[in-house]
Amino acid sequence: MIHSKRALLLLAALTLVVGLVVLFPARVAYQWAAPSNFVASGIHGTVWGGSADAAGSNGVYLRDVSWRMKPLGLISGKALYRVKASPASGFVEGNIGLSFGGSFVVSDLAASFPLTILSEALNITGLRGEASLEVERLKVRDGFPVTADGTLQLNNLVVPRISRDTIGGYRAEFFTQDSGVTASVEDTNGVVDLAGSLQVSDDRSYQFLGQVVATSETPANLQQQMKALGSANDRGQRELRLEGTL
Repeated sequence: MIHSKRALLLLAALTLVVGLVVLFPARVAYQWAAPSNFVASGIHGTVWGGSADAAGSNGVYLRDVSWRMKPLGLISGKALYRVKASPASGFVEGNIGLSFGGSFVVSDLAASFPLTILSEALNITGLRGEASLEVERLKVRDGFPVTADGTLQLNNLVVPRISRDTIGGYRAEFFTQDSGVTASVEDTNGVVDLAGSLQVSDDRSYQFLGQVVATSETPANLQQQMKALGSANDRGQRELRLEGTL
């Protein structure tokens, strides 16, 4: 009889916890736990499933945001959600897992959006173009990517610091290694031939090493800028090196 009572008490406690999670208002959770750099408006529903008219962080804003919790994620110690949202045009849809340790994981994500929404976050005035993104898995800890597997395609890219005209399309494929995150980068229809690799290490340093070659489509002002990279080799290639700390 005692064991039966204990089982009933445990079941009642579990039912109460589940009920609180299912019914807990998302608006209250946002007020209590949202980071200072995250803003949202028009919040409806619960932490289990709901929507917001708009949400954003660090200058990147999305509208028509919706979420639905995937209960099996709790078994692995994280709150796992299927999230959908709309940028100014395009779409974003994928899984986001929030761990109790403070990191978050993105998986099975697909997105298409204009690069203008990243202009403020990247501090690149006048950034334009279209991006398509596929993420198999991305893990971020303390604001730093420790795992990244996926592809990024940029089309009709305009970076005024380089050229006021489009510099074409480029593709990056990311994958995770023991030393950190690596990406292979190449042009798809760029105004310059580009091939290189990006390495992001665990100490937050990054290094990009590539080779660029002017083509018949390369604007004269960009050709002039490329001369600052140093002398070309016998294939007309110039080394492009970028490095720093995130």
